[in-house]
Amino acid sequence: MAQSPLSMDTILATLHGMYKPPRSFLDWQNPLELLVATVLSAQCTDARVNIVTKTLFEKYKTPEDYANADILQLQQDIRSCGHYIHKATFINRTAQILLKKYNGRVPDTMEELIELPGVGRKTAAVVLHAAFDKREGIAVDTHVLRLSRRLGLTREKTPQRIEIDLMRQTLHEEWGNLNTLFISHGRAVCVARNRKCGQCVFQNACPSSRTKGKPDLAGIDPSVSLIHIKK
Repeated sequence: MAQSPLSMDTILATLHGMYKPPRSFLDWQNPLELLVATVLSAQCTDARVNIVTKTLFEKYKTPEDYANADILQLQQDIRSCGHYIHKATFINRTAQILLKKYNGRVPDTMEELIELPGVGRKTAAVVLHAAFDKREGIAVDTHVLRLSRRLGLTREKTPQRIEIDLMRQTLHEEWGNLNTLFISHGRAVCVARNRKCGQCVFQNACPSSRTKGKPDLAGIDPSVSLIHIKK
């Protein structure tokens, strides 16, 4: 674990004062919709997913709809989200499991969720926090990975190890909020390229501050996939 000049408490308190994000940036009305949308969001933007699900959720409303769907048609319905062949299979198989094992409901524990096809800890953590107000992990997406390394909160390079470092430093009650707060700052200021350090409230203490002539600590091993498409 890295030693940052900024404490996690200070970072989160500051971001809470700057942003009021929703529990998820994905559009959803029930746990099933959130689960499907989060699976679709792997290696895809939330904006694109929200465009796709606007019509998808009108067509598929229940686990039965997904379980009985023509798989080729489902692929076409989600095609623009990328990895559509795998994702259609995941959603179809997940719906079948929900009907067979959970009476059609979305389970509400990390252990149960990560057993579903295409669902890893990031997806499970998002669903648990947003749909069930449960905190069983921290969702590490590209924004969380980038900011946690730039801010010196971790030296790890994989989502799994970064999550462990972040959980050690973060109050349990803030585990769910960290993801959307980091996404908000990552989109507005601490962007992937040409980071806007001159506009950042952390610029004087951040170990990656361009205004202080510091190198970018966000670099990762290009061989490591940030979002694992679980098959």
